[in-house]
Amino acid sequence: MKTVTDFPRKVVELPDVGIVMSDGCRLSARIWMPADAETDPVPAILEHLPYRKRDGTIARDQLTHPWFAGHGYASIRVDMRGNGDSEGLMEDEYSDQEWQDACEVIAWAAAQPWCSGSVGMMGISWGGFNALQVAALRPPALKAIVTLCSTTDRYADDIHYKGGCLLGENLGWGATMLSYSSRPPDPAVVGERWRGMWMERLENEPFLPALWHAHQTRDAYWKRGSVCEDYGAIEAAVLAIGGWHDGYRNTVSHLVENVSAPVKGIVGPWIHKYPHYAAPEPRIGFLQEALRWWDRWLKGVGNGAEHDPAYRAWLMDSVRPARWHASRPGRWIAERTWPSSSIERREIGLLLPGGGPAVVASPQDCGLAAGEYFPFTFGPELPGDQRDDDARSLCFDLDARSEPLDIVGAPRLRIAVASDRPQANVIVRLCDVHPDGASELIAWGVLNLTHRTSHEFPRPLRPGEAVDATVVLDQCAYRVPAGHRLRVAVSTAYWPMIWPSPEPVRLALSAATLLLPVRPTAGGDEWTFPPPEGAAPWRIETLRRAACRRTAERDQATGVVTLRIADDFGEVRDLEHGLVHGSAVNETWTIAPDDPLSASVEIAWTQTFSRGDWSVRTETTTSMKADREAFFLRGSIRAYEGETLAFEREFAETRRRDNV
Repeated sequence: MKTVTDFPRKVVELPDVGIVMSDGCRLSARIWMPADAETDPVPAILEHLPYRKRDGTIARDQLTHPWFAGHGYASIRVDMRGNGDSEGLMEDEYSDQEWQDACEVIAWAAAQPWCSGSVGMMGISWGGFNALQVAALRPPALKAIVTLCSTTDRYADDIHYKGGCLLGENLGWGATMLSYSSRPPDPAVVGERWRGMWMERLENEPFLPALWHAHQTRDAYWKRGSVCEDYGAIEAAVLAIGGWHDGYRNTVSHLVENVSAPVKGIVGPWIHKYPHYAAPEPRIGFLQEALRWWDRWLKGVGNGAEHDPAYRAWLMDSVRPARWHASRPGRWIAERTWPSSSIERREIGLLLPGGGPAVVASPQDCGLAAGEYFPFTFGPELPGDQRDDDARSLCFDLDARSEPLDIVGAPRLRIAVASDRPQANVIVRLCDVHPDGASELIAWGVLNLTHRTSHEFPRPLRPGEAVDATVVLDQCAYRVPAGHRLRVAVSTAYWPMIWPSPEPVRLALSAATLLLPVRPTAGGDEWTFPPPEGAAPWRIETLRRAACRRTAERDQATGVVTLRIADDFGEVRDLEHGLVHGSAVNETWTIAPDDPLSASVEIAWTQTFSRGDWSVRTETTTSMKADREAFFLRGSIRAYEGETLAFEREFAETRRRDNV
């Protein structure tokens, strides 16, 4: 990445600006803007997050917000209510209060003497979600957004549920938020009030996994904040960006296809990161691309951004399976319209062994090669060689390719299937099989068969009765080379990506048809992006280096498999304000191959903060088990001042299983 320090306009930073909401709650904002903005007003760009601007997102903030300011914008990074150095309490993700606060910040910014009156909103993940959600509320000053790694559907395409199946990440993300929300404000910013604010947060912190488990179908809780309920509500111009190695692979396609406001989409090979510093490479000049969007829709510059292709994507070449790729070879493709008329949906009937029906009854440890739902540590989180999972699945191999095949879009598998249990999950993986048998994951999808006709109103299966269902796999852009073959792998388990059915399941497939989106073979790059740039990086002293480990162990006596994840995010000292911060998480996922009720998960987080003789630490735990009828969730928070326990709290919740 090219570091830029000489900008068209001189930048000033305001590290703690109080923005007071209508109910008196003070939000803390960090603002970068041109030094002469009072006499030459500029549009504002808002990023509204719970992740702490002083230590949580500071590395990426330093690269991004001063760069925008130097190019003629007031870039505003706000700590959401109840987080970082802001007052108040946080109730849940994407609450009415969160949206109201964002709308008030937008109105506040538009009214400032240094602002031209036009405002944009941007963000990745949480910030990408609420940029879409706030845009759907249509605050008058909001003219454009840039949303990255986000979703249009909080139920079907977030970290909670997928295809009506309960994602392991639902508990994982709940554990993360329990830890994140336990962190105190910085005494250097809020003064002596820090401890009272911290205790109030700890006493009122919600146990989000239990809340999310209370909504196992696509009810009003999930519809609220899902912009797919009314794409027409979005009138701001939308630039949507995603990554093929992120969990949110479908959003860009959905937005470009359905939003009637000006909208463009870009999908690269990236994990859950901004694409000017993401991996796998190639990175792009995201800041320049975003600036072009802001200039067009916030300043009215006639730069032609509205005439860019609707959909630009990195078409990935085949690679050897590995848990991490520093880069993915391929090429940029561009479609003027989306959906594209150049993409053909081929129907391929899959031959059932012996004429069928074909039976699949996967052991519960099928899925260990899946990788993380949304990788973000630049570590061994990507899908590995699929052969072990293929061996636990029913596989259909197509003939070896005589010529390359470009798959662009969302593959589907249409099946006729009978289950021996009233609830069953079906998992479908599309794999690229190398000539030597190595199996690389292209795309995957899951379906809880009780949700085959509705995610809102599931219906139990009648054991032995065949039903029709379609499993939609995630969007992809992938070239299968000549000499390789496609494999469709079908399983009944996918641990720990999804929680297992309450009973072992046996499925009988009597018909299977693959619907494959095929694009004419691309000859080379059809689009180019500028190389990545960024402002001067965060100045830190590293006290403990980050490290991540993934190990899977099998007890040879019992067959029990234990997956251990250890992510130490290190510890650093900020060289500007002196805050020392460190964090680490340890996860343990356990299951017996023959017993779905043996599934369990325990996650423990530690957060540390210090400066001089002030030091605090929080330790949180979250765990879950289940029987045939219910999920059992536990959690705890312990907060320390120095080595003295200052606060302790326990959570214990039970949630009935609802066709999951």
